[in-house]
This record gives sequence, structure tokens and C-alpha cells, in this order.
Amino acid sequence: MKILEVSGLSKTFNLHILHNKKIEALKNIDFSMEEGEIIGLTGKSGSGKSSLMKCIYRTYLASTGTILYHSDKGKKDLVQASDHEMIELRKTEITYCSQFLSVIPRVTAIDVVCENLFRVEKNKEIARAKAREILAYLGLAEELWDAFPATFSGGEQQRINLARAVLGNPKFLLIDEPTASLDAKTKEAVIRLILNLKKQGSSVICISHDDYTIDQLVDRNIEMQNGTIVSIQSNPKKENS
Repeated sequence: MKILEVSGLSKTFNLHILHNKKIEALKNIDFSMEEGEIIGLTGKSGSGKSSLMKCIYRTYLASTGTILYHSDKGKKDLVQASDHEMIELRKTEITYCSQFLSVIPRVTAIDVVCENLFRVEKNKEIARAKAREILAYLGLAEELWDAFPATFSGGEQQRINLARAVLGNPKFLLIDEPTASLDAKTKEAVIRLILNLKKQGSSVICISHDDYTIDQLVDRNIEMQNGTIVSIQSNPKKENS
């Protein structure tokens, strides 16, 4: 069953400070994905990967085309959906994990990780216990669990971001560079976490410049160049596994 159908998608930016110069970030994007599938987005910087992911999450509003998302509450075009509908989908089904951690100051790492889970788990101590488990799995030192992530290193912040994204078992996860800045052991732990989400039925779109991460994770890979899709290929390692 399909979870996402993207058709005729384009995104143009008007640069007002440069006399309304137009930049075509995406041009005529077409692809679909199945429930429980992991799709990789690859290509050089500036190829349109992040713009595509942000259009799906609706951080960017597409200029043309449709993004049909098969929600638990029915099919929705994410280009035409109201802001209220998008907020609800982000609360309940679609999670975006960027490369960079953005948090409210003076909130502990545990409660940052629990942010999404607190919406569905009323017992906060149960939620925090789950957060401690995943932080231990990702190798974040226990003395940091009750500290404020704004003081953490880049790699430590990334682990917080990943833990927050996967803890609620999102129906649809958009994740940008999940293994960048991580050591080999933690990289393997992150890959296992995402594959476990897939086993539980989550669908994932992953941006990565790391060939190993792409090879281990994705069922299909979409390669982008200059705002267009140049190839969509199945992962032979997954086909033979």
C-alpha cells in the first residue's frame, strides 16, 4: 500500500534582494513510496534533497504539483492541506529530524527526548524511562541525561535529536544525515534503530552523503541533480537479503 505519491512537484524561490531573481530548487519531481519502505535521497549539495524533504514536511510550500500522503485519517495533499492539518499530522504521524538540534533552553536532555512521547504517554516517568533506555543505547553518557543539550557537543546533540525522533515510533520519518559526525559504533546503533522502526511499520525518507549508511538502510535510492531526479534504483543488497 502506498504511503506517499509525489507528482509534478516544483519549488521556485523569488529572491527579492536580487531583483526578484527566480531560483528553481525543484523541477517536475515524480515518485511514490510504499508503507514500511526506506528511501534514500542522495546527490551533491545543492541538488534539491533538502528542499524536497522540506516540501514534504511543508516547511516549504511547493510551487506546483501534489504530495498525496496516506494518513491514518485518509488521503491528504500536503501542498493543499491547511496549516491546522499539517500541525496535527506533525503531532501524530510525520516526524522531521534535521541535522541540528533546536530546543527550548533549560530543558533537560531526557525531557527533550520525551517531547513527542509526552503527547501520548500521560505517565511522564514511563516516558522518561524509555528515553533513558534509548540514550543508553546510543551511548550518551548518563551524567548528561539531566543536563541541558545546549551545552553538548555536536555529536551529543545529534544523539538527542535522533532519540527524540525515533522514540515515538512515527508513522512517517523524514531524517537528514542521521549518521554524520558519529563514531562507527554509534553509526551502527543508529542504523539498527532506523531498521527497527521499519520492522514496526514506519516509512522513512533519509538524506545521507554516507554510502555505507545508504547501503545498509535503504530499499530504494533517489539520486538528485540540479533539482531533478536523475535515477531511482533499488538497493541490490536489500533485494538479495
